[in-house]
Amino acid sequence: MADTQIVKVDQGGVNARILAKETKADFRRIEAASVKMPTRFTSAEGKRFFVRLFNTLQLNTHFISVIARTRLDHDDIAKVEATIRAQLDAVNESLNSAIDGAEALFKAHGITSVATYDTVALDVEVGVLSSSGRRFLEVLSKLDQLMPLLQTLEIHEVITAQAVDIQRAALKRQVRDVANGARNFAIGLRRRMNAMGSRHGGIGDGGQAVPVEDLDASAGHDAAAQEGLPDRGGSVAEPGPVAVAATADVIDPD
Repeated sequence: MADTQIVKVDQGGVNARILAKETKADFRRIEAASVKMPTRFTSAEGKRFFVRLFNTLQLNTHFISVIARTRLDHDDIAKVEATIRAQLDAVNESLNSAIDGAEALFKAHGITSVATYDTVALDVEVGVLSSSGRRFLEVLSKLDQLMPLLQTLEIHEVITAQAVDIQRAALKRQVRDVANGARNFAIGLRRRMNAMGSRHGGIGDGGQAVPVEDLDASAGHDAAAQEGLPDRGGSVAEPGPVAVAATADVIDPD
């Protein structure tokens, strides 16, 4: 009997739409080496969060750890890096706990198979620039792992749709907060560097002029986005709510 398909399934169109809607991150000024890691996302949340958040976080953490460190106090940069690591550790722990809890419910209710997606998986090779990038990639992979577990439990009526939505939203918020926090820090540090350049006539280390655009390693954040960050009087930026203008690509999946 000829193979008969009773429903139309995705042939890669979903991934194409996700990728087409996102502005490509500009890595042309990044001269650092990266470790190439094959990565696979299957869930809607995993795909969209990877595309929208991962490269933005990489650019911002590179700016913080590499570029800002050349102009600002190293202790201040270390404090920012420690805060980002703490945020990553916290969301990683939350995801591990959620995965362990879901697996325990699978065992308790005799569920032996996990729901799978009919959409084509997003397979990419990722260039990881730093330990922060590697940790964030792990966080995104765990979010992607958790999503079908929750949906399976909802299908079997082990947990309610409302409970799934609440847990999903809380975890997604934590993941977004890491990327938003890194951007918040990068914008604050860039403002400090620009202010230093203005006070010293734009002269950087070694007596060479430092063009303002060369300080913008996050590539794509204009002056309006910078003005969205509260002025902290030259102190190290603290994590907090990020202005809408500075978070245009940090939104919920469609």
